Amino acid sequence: MSADGATVAHRFAPCALIPIYNHKETITRTVQALRAHGLPVVIVDDGSDAPTRDVLDTLVADTPQVTLIRLARNQGKGRALCAGLIAAHDAGFTHALQIDADGQHDVADVPAFLAASQARPAAMVCGKALYDDSVPRARLYGRYLTHVFVWLETLSFDIADSMCGYRLYPLEATRAEIARAPLPARMDFDTEIAVRLHWRGVPALNLPTRVIYPENGLSHFRMLRDNARITAMHTRLVLGMLIRAPRILGRRLSGAFR
Repeated sequence: MSADGATVAHRFAPCALIPIYNHKETITRTVQALRAHGLPVVIVDDGSDAPTRDVLDTLVADTPQVTLIRLARNQGKGRALCAGLIAAHDAGFTHALQIDADGQHDVADVPAFLAASQARPAAMVCGKALYDDSVPRARLYGRYLTHVFVWLETLSFDIADSMCGYRLYPLEATRAEIARAPLPARMDFDTEIAVRLHWRGVPALNLPTRVIYPENGLSHFRMLRDNARITAMHTRLVLGMLIRAPRILGRRLSGAFR
């Protein structure tokens, strides 16, 4: 409250954050759709090939309020997102809307993400994927197993979908968590950062959103490699939950996540 009793509004300065690795066919359309919603855009090029770099150079030159960060070599989605989240926070943004470069996510839902975040600025707004028939069955069933582990790791059902890469982060808390301990470099980033922010006391809001797998789309998910990483991540997070269980349960009993 201010001295005269008026409510002081929280500053809300969001941007969009896109990690990219060789998605030259879809990135321009994604960025233009985000700019149509008025969002500044931060792109992190995770060591893409020369044709993708050329597309990005043209896009940045032709589009206002688009910032390009380049990683010298491919380091993985998690590293790219950490670099972008830190840069967005350092640039003065308060929130970052993570969205994929490959056209999977429905940009029409941007206003819903922003409205949910503006109503509860301390919360993480997690997309809850609604799939059509384009989703590979093995990927769909694997996601349900991760959902169960996340419910165990948070001792709650608060995070409905920890694997959806369409998500809006409160940057102050996220930047602090990145600084606290290293995060996974690749596809397991999305789940681990969601669980660790929950442990930190960041509320999770779940927003249903349509997700497609575009025909002839480029996926960087590698079944054996990434499933092994996800298994190791869940082992690590379950052990972390056991250490934190008294504090998590105490916070829940006190109603801190309401």
